[in-house]
Formats: sequence, C-alpha cells, structure tokens
Amino acid sequence: MISLKQLNYALEIEKTLNFKRAADRCFISASTLSNSILQIERSLGAKIFERDTKKVLVTPFGRLFLEKAKRVQSEMREISRLGDVFSGPLTQQLEIGVIPTIAPFLLPLVLPGLQKRYPDLTLKIKESTSQSLVNNIKSGELDAGILALPFPQQGLLSFKFWSEDFFLISHRDRVSGEPGPIGAKDIDPEELMLLDEGHCLTDQALEICGLTSESTLNTGASSLTTLVGLVGCKLGQTLVPEMALAPLVNANAELSSFRLKDPGPHREIAFLVRPNYANTASIELLRDFFFDCLNSSRRKSGSLKELPL
Repeated sequence: MISLKQLNYALEIEKTLNFKRAADRCFISASTLSNSILQIERSLGAKIFERDTKKVLVTPFGRLFLEKAKRVQSEMREISRLGDVFSGPLTQQLEIGVIPTIAPFLLPLVLPGLQKRYPDLTLKIKESTSQSLVNNIKSGELDAGILALPFPQQGLLSFKFWSEDFFLISHRDRVSGEPGPIGAKDIDPEELMLLDEGHCLTDQALEICGLTSESTLNTGASSLTTLVGLVGCKLGQTLVPEMALAPLVNANAELSSFRLKDPGPHREIAFLVRPNYANTASIELLRDFFFDCLNSSRRKSGSLKELPL
C-alpha cells in the first residue's frame, strides 16, 4: 500500500528534480527518500523517475502517477480543512496568494480593518505571478488567489470584487495642458515603459493599446514602483492601475496622470478558488469586505468614477 507520506515525497522530487534537496525539504535523509521511491516503483512495477549522478527526469509513467498524486494530496488538504468550515467563516487560517501588481496596493487598505473585524483569522500571504498562483491553488497549496482578470482561469471559480481603469503616468514637463482622459492611440509606443514579461499587467496593457512588447521600451523592471520612479526621471511614460495612483503617483507633484478613455474597466480583480473548495463562505466574506474597503478609498479620492463589477 502506498502511503500519503510517500506521495508527498514523490511530489517534492518533481518540484526540485533533485533527491537531496527534496529530502531536505521533507526533513529526512536522502537514503530514506530514495528507498521510499523504490518501494513505490516496485509496488507499481514501473519507474517514476530516471536518475543518475547529474540529473533527475520524470518518466511518462511518472507524469501520470504524479498527476494522480497531486489530486490525492489536494483532496487530503480539503479533508484536513473541513473543521474550518464548521467552526465558522474567517475563524481559522487561510493561505492566500496575491500577484505583485495588486499586493502592495490592496493589502495596506484591507488588512488593518480585517484584523479588527475578524481577530480569529490567521492569514498567510504569498506573492507570486498569476500562473504560479493558479498552479498552487489547483494543487491545494493555497486556499485562494487574488488575480487580475482577464487571465485564463483554468477551471477555477472566480469571485470578483473590484473593477478599475488604467492611467497613463508622465512627468509634468513632458505634457501640456490639464490632465484628462487620453486614448490609447495617442500614446507614443516608444515612450511607453512596461513591466518585464511574465506580468499579466503588461499583457493587459499591450492588448488595450494594441501594441506588441517589441514596440515599447524594454526596462526589465519587475515592479510598478520602479517604473514610476523612471517616469519621475523623465525616461518615459508608463501605465498603472487605479489602486496604485494614491501610493505611487498622487503625492508626487512632478507626475501627471491621465485616465485611459478606451472602453473599460481595463481589469477586474477576483479571488480564484477550486470548484470543490469547502470554505467558500470565507472567500465570499473577504470579497465583500475588500470591496467595501476599496469603494471607501475611491469615494475619499473624490475624482474617480464608479466602475461596474
């Protein structure tokens, strides 16, 4: 009989493709790990991994085995969390993933009030790219993820809680007239700086502007903070979402912002969860709480229009 512990060992090897590193992550010796995998392979009569002194490869049989192992691991995590559902929503621990173009702007707005309203809730936050978070949600490593749509949801359920437009950010010395809406066709591609590849915000901005990555300035920046700093140095222009205006732009008198007047909202923000996730009541409460916090922030700004959910 193959144990859940052995399945976990095999999945760690798949992640690292290295027996020694996988053993360290499992807090066991490399020989114990190797013997456990050999026991599985003998029991099944087929190899999961090809290994020598230099590399580890997953066999075709191994890929099928590991996919089923992931489903078993995910279901076991759901079972272990069933108690959370019956103890009441937002009273236990939740592990939430957030993409980098949302986390630094959303979390400071919502976490202080959330901790006051739900003192029994323990949040563990992971920041990563959209695809990485989707993979972690599907595998059960995360309860939910906060992503920007449109993005392929790959069978996950979405709970939308925010809609917003993009703004063009420029140094005031490079523009004339009062800040106002601007069309994407009016943006000079050779002036536009965007995040490096792999960020969904970049893909969304390029699609709205009808551009390719080759037609914009390539900065290699990995954060909006860096891009806005480059704009402040008169190196070009960039696009930021509405929620980034207050912390990055509004307090800097050297910068001007222009709402893109092209049809929006330009992105929607949502929780993504597995279809069989047992604690959706907690996610629905978080969705409503986050919407209230963001809507209150929007009203206080006094100049931002309401966008449909």
